Amino acid sequence: MTKEEIAERKFRPARQEAADARKTVETPQTMSAAYRLAFQDTEFLLREDLRPIRFQLELLKPQLLMDEARIESTFVFYGSARIPQPEEAQARIDAAATPEQKRIAENLAKKARYYDEARKLARIAAAYPANPAGCRHFVVCSGGGPSIMEAANRGAADVGAQTIGMNIVLPHEQSPNRFVTPELSFQFHYFALRKMHFLLRARALAVFPGGFGTFDEFFELLTLIQTGKMKPIPILLFGKDFWTRVVNFEALADEGVIAPSDLNLITWVETAEEAWAAVEAFYEDMEAPGCD
Repeated sequence: MTKEEIAERKFRPARQEAADARKTVETPQTMSAAYRLAFQDTEFLLREDLRPIRFQLELLKPQLLMDEARIESTFVFYGSARIPQPEEAQARIDAAATPEQKRIAENLAKKARYYDEARKLARIAAAYPANPAGCRHFVVCSGGGPSIMEAANRGAADVGAQTIGMNIVLPHEQSPNRFVTPELSFQFHYFALRKMHFLLRARALAVFPGGFGTFDEFFELLTLIQTGKMKPIPILLFGKDFWTRVVNFEALADEGVIAPSDLNLITWVETAEEAWAAVEAFYEDMEAPGCD
């Protein structure tokens, strides 16, 4: 008797059972949906009362795949899906059909430089070496969409690094940008699970100008750290002119609804170099821990 014989799996694997289940003889009984294996029955899994199971699956799938990819930590990028690349900005202005459209196109063009900064910062983060155990840190992660998200994934791809995209199903047609590593391209149904995965491995986070989605993700992170639910990480806020125009952070402190020290959760930056320097300052010892 060997240790291998003792450790050998005794139950047939689910994959094999699933393959055999497809070979069944067609009868009224076997053709009924009731006869399908539960985990092969899509309609069953979509039932309203199976939402907790879908939550669990959506939590587990990215978690397991990133574990298998030896991703120990991530550098997350939040930002607008509408900011153009610098080389596209003028064309959008020229294509404006009304004065209002032109004004908006010009406002977006002023922020086009952040596409380049996100791409540069992603290059720097993605070049961070794996540790002796083979685990990777500061793996670039975005929402997988266009604009700032694309810039982040593109920057990692520039240096030949794998990069994560966490897309979400929306009513209008959309798809991951072409720079996301296919094996790390995830699609979510639940915003809550997507936001959780953004932060589970995050060791630094860059926030660029954005709209409702960026606000939602950014302020949830601030809340988690402010309330002690999450340990502090570098929160690098790009675009002080934009953010102080749309959010009066100082007024929140003056009104007493946040503590003045809460403003210290934010690090204001304008360039990729400033952002990475802030990360290095936060983690004085940049030697990352091992992983299993």
